[in-house]
Formats: sequence, C-alpha cells, structure tokens
Amino acid sequence: MAKENRVINEKTPLLFLAGPMFMELLLNIFINNVDTLMLSHYSEIAVGAVGNANQIMFLLILMFNIIATATSVIVAQYLGAEKYSKMNTIYTLAMIVNFFFGVVLSVAFVVFKEPILVLMNVPVEMIPDAKIYINIVGGSLFLQACYNVMLQILRCNGHAKIGMHISIVINIINMIGNYVFLYGPLKFLNLGVAGAAIPTAVARTVALIASIVYFYRKKIGQFALRYIIPFPGKMLFEMIKIGLPSAGENLFYNMYQLVLLSFINGMGNDAVNAKVYCASLMSFAMVFSNSAAMATQIIVGHLVGAGNEDAAYRRAFSTLKISLPITIGLSTLNCILSPYSLRLFTSNENIIHLGFYILLVDIVIEIGRCLNMTFVSSLKASGDYMFPLYIGILTMWGFGVPVGYGMGVALGIGVSGVYIGTAADEFIRGLIVMRRWYKKKWLGKSVVK
Repeated sequence: MAKENRVINEKTPLLFLAGPMFMELLLNIFINNVDTLMLSHYSEIAVGAVGNANQIMFLLILMFNIIATATSVIVAQYLGAEKYSKMNTIYTLAMIVNFFFGVVLSVAFVVFKEPILVLMNVPVEMIPDAKIYINIVGGSLFLQACYNVMLQILRCNGHAKIGMHISIVINIINMIGNYVFLYGPLKFLNLGVAGAAIPTAVARTVALIASIVYFYRKKIGQFALRYIIPFPGKMLFEMIKIGLPSAGENLFYNMYQLVLLSFINGMGNDAVNAKVYCASLMSFAMVFSNSAAMATQIIVGHLVGAGNEDAAYRRAFSTLKISLPITIGLSTLNCILSPYSLRLFTSNENIIHLGFYILLVDIVIEIGRCLNMTFVSSLKASGDYMFPLYIGILTMWGFGVPVGYGMGVALGIGVSGVYIGTAADEFIRGLIVMRRWYKKKWLGKSVVK
C-alpha cells in the first residue's frame, strides 16, 4: 500500500485539522474531569491531592514538548519544502530522544515527590494521596512523552483524526477503570486515589501503542536506528534550539502557575478545591482556541516551508476571527452556568460561590489566552521561537505574580484575586505577540532555507 498523501497548503480549511483536534482535546479534558468528578464523590481531600499532583505533571509534560514542539515545526516545514528524504531521520531522532528524556524525568519525579509537594505548600492531609497518584501516573509519564511526539508527526502529515479516535478509546478505558475500582466490582479493594490512577496509566499505554500501529499501517514513515547512524547531531541541535525556548516558555508558565497555586494553598481546602473544579470547567472554554491555534501552527509551518509567507500571515488573522468570538461565548456561558455545573462536583456552597467569581475573571483570561495561543503558535511555526519566551517571562513574572499576590493575598480578595493576576498576564502578552505578528518581525526566520 502506498503512503497516503495529504497536502497541507493555503487552501486547507482550518476545520480539516482543528475539528479533529478539538474533539481530541475535548476528550482529553474528559479524562481529567472523569478522575476529578468520580473522586469528588469519593473524597474531597483526594480531589485536592490529585489536582496538586496534576499541576506538577503538567509541568513535566510541557518539558517533553521540547522535542515534540520542535518536531511539529521541523516536520511541517520540511514537508512544505518537499524534503522527504530527511523525514525518517527526524521521526526516529525525536522518538528516541523523548523516550530517554521521559524515563529520566519520570524516575526523578517519583523519587523527589515528597520535597516537591512540601515546597508547593500542599496541605498535609492531601500529601499521602498525592504521593500515591504520582507513583502510578507520574511513573508512566515517559509514555506520554513518546505519545506527544507521535501526535505531532501524525498531525503534520495530515492525519489529525487518529488522535480523536485514540482519545475516544482511552476515555472509555479510563471511565470503566475508574468505575470498576472506585464504585464497581473491585471497590472492596479500597484503592482510593490508586483506583483512579491505574486506568490513567493503562490508557496512556494503549494510546502510544495505537499511534505507532497507525503510523506503520498508513506507511507515513519508519523508526530505525540506521536512520540516526551517523548520529545527526546537527539536527538534534536544531530541534533543541527550536524546542527549548518553546518549552522554556511553557516551563516558566507552569512554574508561575505553581507559585499562584501556592498562594491558593494557603487559603484553605475550599479555595484549593474551587481552583481544581474551575480548572476543569475552564478547560472547556479554551479547548476551541487551543485546537485552532495548533491547526494554524501546522498550516503556517507548511506555508513558511513552501516560501508562501503572505498566505501564512493572513492565515493567523483568519483563525483569530473564528476562534475569538467562540472563546468569548464559551467562557461567558461557563460563568453563567457555574452555579449549576459546579454542583456536579460538590454541594459545598462556599466552593460554588468562590468558583463563580473565578469563572467571571476567566472571561478576560480566555480573551488574552486566545490571542496568545493563535499568534505564539504562528510565531513558532515561522521559526520565531525566542520572542514568545522573552515576553512570557516578562508578563508572567512582571504582571501575573505581583498582581495575583497583591489582589488575592495582600488585598484579601482571595482565590479570584489570584486569577486577576493571570488575566493581566494573558491579556497584555496577547496584545504584544499579536503586534509582533502584525509587524512581520518573524520573516526570514524559517528553519528550511
């Protein structure tokens, strides 16, 4: 069977890639929300423990994106330039490097989990459950590292739907597993948090295997050691040069989120759980703009690789015209429905009250985040990967942390005050990166010459 040829160019509709990615991200959100929802009826202490553990794991997953992000940019630009002879080398190098990187970080996370949780100011009663969750889910993070690379390879080759199909399967595995261990036939084992963690680890294993099988069945390429002999050090350096600033931006963002979470941890269990529940709801508000931005990154990468910068410039703004109104609508609806939707997680009236004001502030956050994701993704796809890092550090630590502390802690507004800091960061940063794209400062930075 010949390789399936899927051309991505300026005529590629946004929804060709964004539609399947939207469904995939939505289903991934359901995985996290299923854990939170099922645990919320089991123990609110467990919810807070898992929420804190996940916050750290998001940080590590972003570290894996050093290579995954670079893979997306390089594969898109090389395919756009029709330099097919290099593809198997890129695929093999990305997969092997992220596998070893993932194993190292997974082991380190499990070994040093306790001092990390203490450093985050996690409430003492939540630490035992958080440690159990980290041992199981954190120990399997290297699978996610490999899967992230596989997803980028498949998407850049035009196979966006497979991610959606895999997400459906792993959602089913996760839901059934949670039910069996927490409420079903195996509830007598009284596994608690471990009962939610085991299905998550199994689901990650299935996702990786399915993506590799699809890669070979569609004859997209091959993984083999012969493609990296002699070792392509120059290409690895290029990957790191692209991926490190992107991952650095995400690393600083997650560290910044951990600082904000430490503020919230000092406000009591209700504030922590309100943050965890609202994070689940907020993820729905940002899912379309995120999928649209990822699709735009792939299309812009192909266009820049093909030398069609004018079409790449127009594509970013056309995406914004679609994603921004939808994002505003979703975040507003999220806030309006929160007195009812939060009751899916809890009957605690104080948590519901705190959650409403968090989601009110989130409307402003999502506007800024939509600008950020659209134009930062486009800048990275064009090869302008350093600017988002510099601006991210400036606005996160120059606006997000001081405003969040000042409003949330110093002025005593509470958890919604901390989120006002996030709103200031996202909105200001979004305007700056949009101006960068508008002024075309990214021209001439393509990886493929």
